[in-house]
Amino acid sequence: MADPSDPDDRDPRETDLQRRSAGPAISPWLVIGLIAMLGVGVYAVMAMN
Repeated sequence: MADPSDPDDRDPRETDLQRRSAGPAISPWLVIGLIAMLGVGVYAVMAMN
């Protein structure tokens, strides 16, 4: 039976996935930008009233 803690027994595809998942899925700047755009949209709607 393979030992998952042993580097020799690991599947190379899993190692590749671990390497790729080191970074965030989306950029924090994208989240900040979307929140800012939402704020500007709310401001514009409130300014029309």
